[in-house]
Amino acid sequence: MILYPAIDLLDGACVRLLKGDYDQATTYGNDPAAQALEFANQGAGWIHMVDLDAAKSGTATNHASIAAVCAAVDVPVQVGGGVRSVEAASALAELGVARVVIGTAAVENPDLVAQVAKRQPVAVGLDARDGLIATHGWTETTDVTVGEAAARFSDVGVSAIIATDIARDGTMEGPDAGGLAELLAQSNVPIIASGGVGSLHDVVRLAGISVEVESGQRSLEGVIAGRAIYEGAFSVAEAVSRLQELAL
Repeated sequence: MILYPAIDLLDGACVRLLKGDYDQATTYGNDPAAQALEFANQGAGWIHMVDLDAAKSGTATNHASIAAVCAAVDVPVQVGGGVRSVEAASALAELGVARVVIGTAAVENPDLVAQVAKRQPVAVGLDARDGLIATHGWTETTDVTVGEAAARFSDVGVSAIIATDIARDGTMEGPDAGGLAELLAQSNVPIIASGGVGSLHDVVRLAGISVEVESGQRSLEGVIAGRAIYEGAFSVAEAVSRLQELAL
């Protein structure tokens, strides 16, 4: 399982929201590129970024910071937030982004995902509150369940589904292991877990999730961690080392 340390951008700063609430943002630094380089130096294989400004408004405002991160590290960077057109996805690729994440637009216009997937690597961000998909920077809730949304992308060429439990995001109270196992059983797309990770034990627990499907055993492809790293619950180096041990 791959650890994806997270850098969420709000007004150019590295922040973490509590349960997706923009009014409850904690700032952890003003140099995203330096933060990304620290993560990479500790062994991170990927960097996960979210443009929170763009996620809410649909307008890209942090391209300079994203480009700086891509230039600073030698590991791939995936970026979500406000990717609602082929042009927006292409613009991120031109900045050096290895994989774009489409959230709101994937729910409102699933065909867009297929269009982008033909041009560049893409992941679908499924963010849920009480089991229902939320969009527009988590400010609006739909009547679509996570399982229903995931089924739409089973055969369009997406690289992964990023499943975020909004109620747990930023709380460090532990991930929804049961819900993730259920999603693994429902979808044939690689799943990256996000939301609630608060300890190295949580990371290990997620790495141990495995479900039996027709094609064999399925496990999580990765886990995104943010606040737990920034608050010192564990370091990127510690998590990467533990995951490598478990893979042996």
